[in-house]
Amino acid sequence: MQTKVLVTAFILLIQLWLISCGSQPHKVERIAVDEVNDLSGRWNDTDSRLVSEEMVRDMLNRAWLNKHVQSTGNMPTVIVGSIHNLSHEHINVLTFINDIEREIINSGEVNFVADAKERLQIREERRDQDLNASAATRKAMGQELGADYILVGSINTIVDQLDKTHVVYYQTDLKLLSLTDNRTAWIGQKKIKKLIEGRLHY
Repeated sequence: MQTKVLVTAFILLIQLWLISCGSQPHKVERIAVDEVNDLSGRWNDTDSRLVSEEMVRDMLNRAWLNKHVQSTGNMPTVIVGSIHNLSHEHINVLTFINDIEREIINSGEVNFVADAKERLQIREERRDQDLNASAATRKAMGQELGADYILVGSINTIVDQLDKTHVVYYQTDLKLLSLTDNRTAWIGQKKIKKLIEGRLHY
């Protein structure tokens, strides 16, 4: 009987100790959003930002842009299409697309139009305006700016491993395609290689 009481008391003490350890607050520290923190070796916000900046800068410094302006007299209009994650890890492609869109818009060198989902929302708003907005303020259907080019691409990875040492190779490929004749106006490629010591966490 006494042994049973001692065992029960010991178990209760262990449980109380585990609860007290688990209830301790985590340490949280705010850091600068542009600070580089490679904690896991995975694709992160720094990779997304740097790759988008470099690739858009390269795209806008190629011959297709001047050729378009010279032949049409207008800035080209660009839309971002699908960018596929073909890598071995989860990558938030939407964040990468948003980074690309920001760089394109802020360049001021091309017009940029809404993507397919955004266009559906805008068209629904126009339908509502047709019924409810005054004639002086409603926006008519059929006045959209059509894109001249669509940007598509993919993110791929190759992982090389020996014991607990890993090399993770990221390759981002983007293509700018003419919507007029399917011609490829520009191809861009950005590579990142990371050496990771220890176990990979995915």
